Amino acid sequence: MTSKPGLAGGIPERRVRPIWDAVDSRQFKTALKLSAALLAKHPNSPYAIALKALILERTGRLEEALSVCLEAKELLHSSNLNMVQMDDLTLSTLQIVFQRLDRLDLATQCYEHACRKFPNNLELLMGLFNCYVREYSFVKQQQTAIKLYKIVAEERFLLWAICSIQLQVLCSSGGEKLLSLAEALLKKHIASHSLHEPEAVVMYISILEQQARYEDALDILSGNLGSLIGIEVDRLRLQGRLLARACNYTAAAEIYQKVLQARPDDWGSFLNYLGCLLGTDFSWSTSGSSQLCSSDNVDFQGGKSTNLPLEVFDSRIESALSFVQKLQMEVHDGLARCPYLASIEIERQCRLRGKTDAKLLEALLNYFQRFGHLSCFASDLECFSSTLTQTERAEIFGRFIEISESSKHSPLKKLGQAITIFKLDEVFGFLTVLPVEELVETSTKMVDVYCKNLVLSSDLDPQENMHGEELLQMASSALVMLYWRTRCYGYLLEALLVLEFGLNIRKYVWQYKLSLVHLYSYVNALPLAYEWYGTLDTKNILLETVSHHIMPQLFVSPLWSETSALLKDYLKFMDDYLREAADLTFLAYRHRNYSKVIEFVQFKDRLEHSNQYLAARTEYWILQLKQETNTLEEAECILEKLDRGMQLLEVSSDEKLNSLTFNEDLQLRPWWSPSSHVNYLSEPFDGLSACSRENLFKHQACENGNIVRNVIARKSLVPRLIYLSIQSATTSLKETVEPNASEKDANSNEELRFLLEKYARSLGLSFDDAVKLIFEISKGQRSFKDFGTDMVVGCMNFAVFLNAWNLCSNHPLLLHQDGVNLISWNVVENLVNTCIAEQLICARRVLDGPGSNLPSLVQLITEPFTWHALVIKSCLRSMLPLGKKKKKSGLSDHLNLRHLSLVSNSIDCLSNGIQKVHKWLEDQMNGSEDSRLDILLSQVKVMQSETGPGSILRILEECASSSHEELGERIYGALQLWSSADVIRKLVNSQASLLLKFQDICGAKLKMLEVMKRSF
Repeated sequence: MTSKPGLAGGIPERRVRPIWDAVDSRQFKTALKLSAALLAKHPNSPYAIALKALILERTGRLEEALSVCLEAKELLHSSNLNMVQMDDLTLSTLQIVFQRLDRLDLATQCYEHACRKFPNNLELLMGLFNCYVREYSFVKQQQTAIKLYKIVAEERFLLWAICSIQLQVLCSSGGEKLLSLAEALLKKHIASHSLHEPEAVVMYISILEQQARYEDALDILSGNLGSLIGIEVDRLRLQGRLLARACNYTAAAEIYQKVLQARPDDWGSFLNYLGCLLGTDFSWSTSGSSQLCSSDNVDFQGGKSTNLPLEVFDSRIESALSFVQKLQMEVHDGLARCPYLASIEIERQCRLRGKTDAKLLEALLNYFQRFGHLSCFASDLECFSSTLTQTERAEIFGRFIEISESSKHSPLKKLGQAITIFKLDEVFGFLTVLPVEELVETSTKMVDVYCKNLVLSSDLDPQENMHGEELLQMASSALVMLYWRTRCYGYLLEALLVLEFGLNIRKYVWQYKLSLVHLYSYVNALPLAYEWYGTLDTKNILLETVSHHIMPQLFVSPLWSETSALLKDYLKFMDDYLREAADLTFLAYRHRNYSKVIEFVQFKDRLEHSNQYLAARTEYWILQLKQETNTLEEAECILEKLDRGMQLLEVSSDEKLNSLTFNEDLQLRPWWSPSSHVNYLSEPFDGLSACSRENLFKHQACENGNIVRNVIARKSLVPRLIYLSIQSATTSLKETVEPNASEKDANSNEELRFLLEKYARSLGLSFDDAVKLIFEISKGQRSFKDFGTDMVVGCMNFAVFLNAWNLCSNHPLLLHQDGVNLISWNVVENLVNTCIAEQLICARRVLDGPGSNLPSLVQLITEPFTWHALVIKSCLRSMLPLGKKKKKSGLSDHLNLRHLSLVSNSIDCLSNGIQKVHKWLEDQMNGSEDSRLDILLSQVKVMQSETGPGSILRILEECASSSHEELGERIYGALQLWSSADVIRKLVNSQASLLLKFQDICGAKLKMLEVMKRSF
């Protein structure tokens, strides 16, 4: 039912308005007072009660808010409708509060009850539909929309039902029968009312498409309903797609010709036109995400030729060429690239059919003459380069250079052509395989061209892209390649200096910043990398697509506060979006934009299954455990918030791991780190063949899903394993006094064994193989050096949790000859000693260059060593309970003494290991800042010749010192302030800061172990 005019929820609006004004102005105390006064006059008004709940929720009193909401809900469910006002305003207010309290189910119950009382009330039914939208209950959405349609027979409600059916088909288990139902509903409505909305026509056609009834869809499009699609080009694209899917390629080609005549720069339509003309067998997309789109471009180069007879092929190619030449003559703005790029594609198709004439090279030269100065030229040609032989690449590259050198274009266009030449040098695969001397010369030339053309950007606004910015990015990339090939640290320092130089001139170049994030991370200057990442001002969905540049490095670093801040920002965005995403969906329903409804639902589903989201949730709680381990009680408090670790086990089930999505934009990563699990610079250089584009970008396509799933699965087990290990340690000592273990303790031990098996599988081992491996390493029969960092940390974690399990169990490898199950303590001690010794033997000084195993040491001390300390604390708490005295038998006293001795030895072992790392860190910090600065500067200033480290720095310093005022006040001032020594000093200070943070963590661990030692 609807409130009468002038009333809000049955209360005069003049009494309610001051409360809303106070809430809107965030004067919640005033609002609460006004609400109390209103309730005094209307004690049985659900709306007044709902207002109070809203205010309580806004002030953070969530439990009170829920209690008050439940009171209003009970009133609404009372049978005396004359005493209780039930309207959409009251229910929507309750819904707001329930939604914020994550109790949408209660809001739905309120609306369902109201709709049962007033089954023909449109407002209430629309509110109920909104509830089902928020719950993503597509079947109930459909049923409610049908009820609305039966009441008023409005087209929008029918389309709500049709869209709900589409969602069942695309996002759940709905099938062809549902599509038939949707079609029948539409046909019935068209017979009586026709259709009046363009989106309704598009939806009708998409339903027919999903049933492969393309001819029927074409009949709809060519009839009166098709005229509802007001933009002619959109209608033609849709028609062309339907004809192609119906295999009527000739008619489809004619339609795409019309599209190109209207939109000559539509590259996707040209590919579809050429594909239809040549009878290419396309995998025409039928994915759900494009079902409601009016056009659907197809990747022509992925098509399979139907092997037309040569005469037919030649005839159709001639027809396509003639049409393209006509387009070229009609285009006069000089901006449309498609007609000229089309000529290259046509010649490429001829080449694929075995024709080897020179027309392809001519088309490429023509395209370079017209568009060689554009920044997109190299990417336009990249897909065609594989068609050329190595000889042809060299020939065409030489011709491009000749054209560039002889052209009489403006300085700006000549700069653009020069940049294109440098890019093509990489695209054609020449740059990466150059001899070291020539690669140095090329990178030096890039920087020199940039500096000499700074004057072209003198009048630009700081927010505008400067001319030639790509040059510094390419030069830095080439210098990193030089470092990989020569292992000369000076090249890597120059790569940093080049990017810092560019950012000093213009601080808004995000490409430079991302490169610096990776480079500073690699050289153990993570605080500086985090600082540059912060300047990107990453917000909203970019947190999902961009954070992979810094998150993995932070997870294994001692920068706990920075990691926590980043995780909180990311998780807040994701949680808020997933909570509020349905608002966008319902808004799309309201505005009758049904393609957006499906897009929003699928986008939300993709984010909800994000691998980064799951990893971040896991890492956040592990970080909390790392930080809060000074006392056992603090760790147990964290575990209780996680439902004793069960929460993470539920969100990382096999079903969820198999449905993970990968939303990272990997194209923005540097060539040497195509994914977070791959870093070529950490691998030895294996000849020039390793530099080929095919090898460098072989990991670019995906993040290696199996690795990601294993890491998430392994990490998500840790909190539960910690909890069960603490319980097992306690239980084992209880059993020395009370031999009969409870059923609960036995179940916990069985679960611990089961989770250890899962943990071993995530390492690629069976349980017994994992036990055997750590036993052999502890005996010196195998070495940690044979494994990567993840495996080393994983084995140490497994050994720690295995020791806790073995306290109540008897694994054959972990028994003394007398049958006592305490040898696992010795295994853990041996592993601690072994891994620390091996890590420190091969450890490099952080300040001397990249390659330090600092992240490995951080992980070992903050994870397995910390978890082992928690197990020890649990033992100590059971053996030495505060304020209590145990009655001990002789046997239990003897066993407790044995445990106490082993625990004492384990504390000493951890303390010694961490002390060695602490000493290593102290040695790293020896020497003054100036001495460390001089060492690094000497790396880039040692060379006096024109090649080698230092030649590029020399150009930068000359540019900064000899700059003239014609560069403009901004650039001139920036150059005057630039100093290579300042950049290197920041690097040195950042490395020192990282070491100091780790040293503080080690110091805190040593103090904690000392306190534990003094407790007995």
